[in-house]
Amino acid sequence: MKKAWIPLLTLASCSAIGLMSAPATAATETPKLVLQITVDGLRADLLERYKHNFGESGFRYLMDQGVYYTNAHYQHGNTETIVGHVSLATGAPPSVHGMVGNVWYDRSKARLVYNVEDENYNMLSANAGVNQSTEIDPTQKAAKQDGRSPEPILSTTFSDELAVASNGESKIFSVSVKDRGAISLAGHSGKAFWFSKAQSEFVTSNYYYQQYPSWVMDWNAADHTAQYSKQRWTLSLPREKYTLKETATEHKVDLAGFKRTFPHPYGPASYPYFSTMLTLSPAGDELTENFASTLIDKEQLGQGKFTDYLAVSFSSNDYVIHMYGPSSLETEDNLIRLDSTIAKLLGQVDNKVGLENTLIVLSADHGVPEAAPTVNALGYQTARYFDKEVVKPALIKTLKSRFGVGEDLVRLYAQPYIYLDHEVIKRKGLDLGTVQAVIADEVAKIEGVAAAVTSRDIEANSLPDSHLMQLVKNNYHPQRSGDVYVVFNPRTYINDMDGLTIASTHGSPWRYDTHVPVIFAGHTIKSQQVSRPITPYDIAPTLSNVLGVTQPSGSIGDVLSEITKH
Repeated sequence: MKKAWIPLLTLASCSAIGLMSAPATAATETPKLVLQITVDGLRADLLERYKHNFGESGFRYLMDQGVYYTNAHYQHGNTETIVGHVSLATGAPPSVHGMVGNVWYDRSKARLVYNVEDENYNMLSANAGVNQSTEIDPTQKAAKQDGRSPEPILSTTFSDELAVASNGESKIFSVSVKDRGAISLAGHSGKAFWFSKAQSEFVTSNYYYQQYPSWVMDWNAADHTAQYSKQRWTLSLPREKYTLKETATEHKVDLAGFKRTFPHPYGPASYPYFSTMLTLSPAGDELTENFASTLIDKEQLGQGKFTDYLAVSFSSNDYVIHMYGPSSLETEDNLIRLDSTIAKLLGQVDNKVGLENTLIVLSADHGVPEAAPTVNALGYQTARYFDKEVVKPALIKTLKSRFGVGEDLVRLYAQPYIYLDHEVIKRKGLDLGTVQAVIADEVAKIEGVAAAVTSRDIEANSLPDSHLMQLVKNNYHPQRSGDVYVVFNPRTYINDMDGLTIASTHGSPWRYDTHVPVIFAGHTIKSQQVSRPITPYDIAPTLSNVLGVTQPSGSIGDVLSEITKH
């Protein structure tokens, strides 16, 4: 990091270019590097809630020195990780890019599939796939193959179009703890690395490389996770400095010894859950930054004739909020530590490329709701956890009464869709639309369900003209979506993650799940706060416009004038 950078950040009169070390160099007309930062599960208001505990060089630099959009909302219903990440990459909703959920039922394979699984491409590291004993994320358990690639993404990404415009000379990389967080933003033309909990190292598949670059092997061999062995996650500030105080109403869980209150021990490196513990804490983001900063140096990003691209998706915030909820000391401390981690990443970019030569954009893949007990304690008594076990008995009884056949008609439920067995329906001589309608009517009667929408009604464009129904429609893809889309009431959700009780989960069309920050900074960006409505779909076409490249093939977003007019 340039030594003069942090002191200069404290000067309110500095422009984005003036943030550089003296003597500052003039910004290049076209950025040498695009840095896209994604914070998994960062609801927009959390930045403001915890801002007073941030330093000057991370979130505050972006918020105060960049163009800060405070009213950005996704326009699709299933606000899950892969859906948001691919929407950021493509500028399109799932109805276009095809990622309707973290998992979906593939009728051609007759099984549930994971979003970026690909049996045609193997992992470069042996046993680097999902380790069932250490993986808290059940969406990956749908994947029967260890292979990974971006092939399931049905639209081009910004990074794809950048590769085309530069005839393959732009260097394009993406890094995340989550495979889906990295693969989505790297697109079809870039290189993606993600963290293997099974091997405690960053990995990739032979879609991208036939063998690891030497610097990746060196990084993995250095065993950066070892520094956390027998260590603990402790509060980074005195307890009285925190915005929210711990109360008895906080909903906290205990995962394999990950205690309910600070400090949280990681355990020894030999502990089966050790790598998982790291991703449930600021350590996951710190490892991601370390790998990304090494990549910037070793791959010499920003040093070529064409603009390079680096996407870094920080995953720990999402995991921490799942476990503890957004109104917890854990979430606040994790964001305080992530603020320092982002500052460190920006310092590396400043040192190697120059922030005046780098166009930065920060956003999130989705927001999050408060834990039900948290809002119940504040008087919102309808917040609740939904018992999914009540759905099946009600459905079976109605289906048997109406059609003479029950359980055989329903394949499975995979958030947010109920999938029916079309072969059974056809064999019984039933009308698919009629069966869908009967199931939707029955599900809509269940307490906690706000709406149940059939695919037949979406295809016929016969839904009510409402914002909620538009988001459901934007999530529909004919080859991947299910037969009935289930919408839970606000602040109602399933808190069971493969048998693990969690505090909070996302995936709804309600505003707390669609609201995320969008911030552009660096390069020639001038400080401005914008409250007009935008959508994260606008990011990809805006980046394309700035660089003069073709917009992604399915993009529906607008070009943000505040960014392109500079």
